[in-house]
Amino acid sequence: MHAGNSLPSTIPSLSHFLDVQSLTNEQFWALLHLARRLKEERMQAGRNEPILAGKTLAMIFQKPSLRTRVSFEVGMRHLGGYALYLSHEEVGLGKRESAPDVARVLSGYVDGIMARVFDHAHVLQLAEWGSVPVINGLSDYSHPCQALTDIFTLWEQMGNLTGLQLAYLGDGANNVATSLLEAAGKVGLSVRIVSPVGYQPDPALVAQTDADVTVTDDLDGVIGADVLYTDVWTSMGQEAEHQQRSAALAEYQINDQLIAHTRNANVRVLHCLPAHRGEEITDSVADSDRSLLFAQAHNRLHAQKAILAHLLGGIPLV
Repeated sequence: MHAGNSLPSTIPSLSHFLDVQSLTNEQFWALLHLARRLKEERMQAGRNEPILAGKTLAMIFQKPSLRTRVSFEVGMRHLGGYALYLSHEEVGLGKRESAPDVARVLSGYVDGIMARVFDHAHVLQLAEWGSVPVINGLSDYSHPCQALTDIFTLWEQMGNLTGLQLAYLGDGANNVATSLLEAAGKVGLSVRIVSPVGYQPDPALVAQTDADVTVTDDLDGVIGADVLYTDVWTSMGQEAEHQQRSAALAEYQINDQLIAHTRNANVRVLHCLPAHRGEEITDSVADSDRSLLFAQAHNRLHAQKAILAHLLGGIPLV
């Protein structure tokens, strides 16, 4: 199911939003359409309908965040609801208190839980033991909110996604790359993972996605790409590996020379942010006209409002 096709009138509702792979193509596209409707409503009317009036979202953070916290908090406010920030020190998820206990306690207070965690098992346990919808705001395994945003941004900026060539450079085994591969299979996007050996995705993950995926360590993999995507080389929790990772990934930086190597004058660039400028991407690219970094960041708000509207507001997927 791709952009421009009519969507079926009845699409099964989601109970949670934990990863991309568990969504059908129709569910994924319906969320994209809902995100577009909510964004257009906000832009045209200056407001969204308060469909989440009286609803509260608990936000559990083991990892600090700019985009995740602000976009979820503002998204709840735009839709008439309230978001409650819970720090790692307050909750101690998995240490001070078990994830099953946290899930059962919060389910008696709030209408939904968003968790940004290290261990993906904690997100799964919150969903298993709680009685309210759970949203994966990021785990070490996956980043489904980012993937929904990435596809929404490309759809908005470039139109038809079928056959579009995206080259992902750097750590192709991280959570962003994982969810992007899963999302690509929902929309007909072709993905080339351009990463050194040791930083490439699990072959089992590649095998399970419906996307056309090529994995290579050769920088010629960017030739003809319509979109380049990168992420930080050292994620939170990997600080001790920074020197090793920087050395291994140095030649995979997105810079002016790599842009020229694509042989595509119209190539666009994505980065989920925060960016370590001068490492995985240069200022000259990040701040150029081909950069979609900030449109992408702003779209976190709209993509996540679609998730919230569906899970907490009962807005159907159509």
